[in-house]
Amino acid sequence: MAESMDFDEDHIDEITLVKYNNPVLVIKNPEKTVDTSANLKIQKQEREGRPGSGGITTDNRKETEEILNDILPPRCWEEDGQLWSQTVSSVPATRQDVSNLQEMLDTRLQQTQARETGICPVRRELYRQCFDEIIRQVTINCAERGFLLSRIRDEITMSMEAYETLYCSSAAFGIRKALQSQEGKEQLYQKVLDLQGECDAMRNEIKDMEHKAEQTERRNNEMKLSEERKHAEEIAFLKKTNAQLKSQLEGIIAPKK
Repeated sequence: MAESMDFDEDHIDEITLVKYNNPVLVIKNPEKTVDTSANLKIQKQEREGRPGSGGITTDNRKETEEILNDILPPRCWEEDGQLWSQTVSSVPATRQDVSNLQEMLDTRLQQTQARETGICPVRRELYRQCFDEIIRQVTINCAERGFLLSRIRDEITMSMEAYETLYCSSAAFGIRKALQSQEGKEQLYQKVLDLQGECDAMRNEIKDMEHKAEQTERRNNEMKLSEERKHAEEIAFLKKTNAQLKSQLEGIIAPKK
């Protein structure tokens, strides 16, 4: 019995909008004995004493309790080595109970300072409790409606959990991409600095090569002028020598008078 129940010790002491029966001791510590007959008697009196419940037979009440425990599982918690269980009430609700539920909802929203708009886990939890209480009230009168409402509740819960998972994954993906982009930005910035350094080095190298090219061209021009001058001098010397030799040859060849 205890294994099929969900333990939720952190929320047992909180005020809930769902109407529960008095707690019942499930497992007792041998060293500590607690007489629960009084609680069971009070619980029985509350069930039998509520208006409109006298027409419900014992079998129908038991079946209704089983259906309610299936739709709204009992709350269990451990205190001083003892296991306590608290099931939802199977007492039919009256108009006054519905009005009280609405007033309790408004009061709890104000007490917890829940947000009126936007995402608010507190407001969502209170409306979930209110919906569970409505399911409890409807299930007592018509189990089929209760099961249908529980399916709607489970579908809404599953959709909200899917949205939360999607939001968390998308937020994590966005943060991861932001970190990657920041890291990539730093890498690109460093690469830009390296490329700028390479460009500056290449510019300096180009200037050096241009300076060397100018010096080489100037030396080549000077050597060219020197060679041309030397060549012109050699030609002039050869022409002069040729003229002298020609004159001597003509003097030798010319007939004597």
